[in-house]
Amino acid sequence: MESPIRTARRTLPLLTGATCLVLALTGCAGEDGPAQARPTPSASTSPKQAPALSAAQARDVITRYSKINNEANADRDRRQLDTVEDGPLYTMSVADYTETEGLPAKDREPYKRWSYDLASAKLYIPRLAAGQERWFAAALSSEKSKAPSRLAVFAERPRHKRWEMVSVVDLDSQKLPDVALDREGYATAVPANENKHLAADADLLRTAVLDNFATGGTNTGTKVFAPTKASKRQIKVHSEAATRFGDKGTSVFDAADNRFTDAYALKTADGGALILFSHTHTQTDAVAHSGLQINPGKDDRAWLHDVPRTSITYTFICNDAATVPAKSQPSRLIGYTCARTNASGPPLPSWTARA
Repeated sequence: MESPIRTARRTLPLLTGATCLVLALTGCAGEDGPAQARPTPSASTSPKQAPALSAAQARDVITRYSKINNEANADRDRRQLDTVEDGPLYTMSVADYTETEGLPAKDREPYKRWSYDLASAKLYIPRLAAGQERWFAAALSSEKSKAPSRLAVFAERPRHKRWEMVSVVDLDSQKLPDVALDREGYATAVPANENKHLAADADLLRTAVLDNFATGGTNTGTKVFAPTKASKRQIKVHSEAATRFGDKGTSVFDAADNRFTDAYALKTADGGALILFSHTHTQTDAVAHSGLQINPGKDDRAWLHDVPRTSITYTFICNDAATVPAKSQPSRLIGYTCARTNASGPPLPSWTARA
């Protein structure tokens, strides 16, 4: 059984790759968020850190995102999408556009408009030091009266003077992390890396996730993470890949160059943190010997153009969410969302000569 990966709008198979491996020359058979901060008396001479924005402003950001995202998706307008998305999420969404454009028009699913339900949204707006990049997280649902099942991060882009969604993670449970809130309802941002008060930082979490895919968690994955639905699913993907082609080929996962190193962390009620980060990995499918070929599937058409290959390397960008304890205990991967963003590989020699 293949494990699902989800973008913000659609579901894709995580264990992707060739439709089949065959002999050459044959074919394939609302809760309200925090109120606006109010000044309170303090004996401290240090100024109180200001929230990134008010709850009302955060809701406006979410509303604007839903509106413009729908408009952009309807026409696969990359320039318009770029006004409300950035970072890994924008790259994942553009890849989704590319994949759709690789399909014949008759195979493209009609676009369905959607919106986030503000009534059920839970806002995690951190207080930030002066000069610190402004951002906030939100637990969201795209179905009215349904509990949030997705964690999104919005960051301000000062150059463009606008807020953009940079990542979103589908959670395996509707039980949300217990983010610590102050008396005014605001969260506390903590360092996501090199934080000596946490059992793991974003870099170690990223290494552990990559190890789940690459080795089944043998090196660091099962040491850093306690077993959860998300971590078990990654390990299952690894184990299924090892045998999916039998003696006709191999399917191997590996770490890849990651352009999206930003990570976001909020203090939790137990003194730990909720950390949101991204990673990039590859999956390489290859034939075991000459005389075999990999026939790309229809979802690969945008990149591989129906040309048989001897090997194919798929690139995935993923957003991840984990809760990390303050003590030396395992962390918990609570969700991850991936999208295939590229595919490449050498054509069969006969196709190369023909070209």
